[in-house]
Amino acid sequence: MHKILVVDDEKHIRMLYQEELQAEGYQVATSDGSEDILAALDREHPDVVILDIKLGPNRSGLDLLQQIRSREQKLPVILCTAYDSFQHDLKSIAADYYVVKAVDLTELKSKVTAALASA
Repeated sequence: MHKILVVDDEKHIRMLYQEELQAEGYQVATSDGSEDILAALDREHPDVVILDIKLGPNRSGLDLLQQIRSREQKLPVILCTAYDSFQHDLKSIAADYYVVKAVDLTELKSKVTAALASA
């Protein structure tokens, strides 16, 4: 069974993603983004990471993405944000996929499927 790590500072988003992705047959771990991302990877050993870009006032998912990439070049990372302007941030090119947050998770699920297929 594939494991997905969802990193988002909003509890209702973590719960929604967890519920929807578990319904698709995935194992889902969550983090609010305040813990060390590498420690979370060591603990969970995910096959895919879904990463929010804005993780509170002083935390950026783009910085966490850099930390992930410094150690895990092949781990698929899906950046997920309510703001599509980040798509043009140079730091975001290290991500494998980019999804704008929506209530309908069809696009996110298709990116998860694609990420697992290419991993």
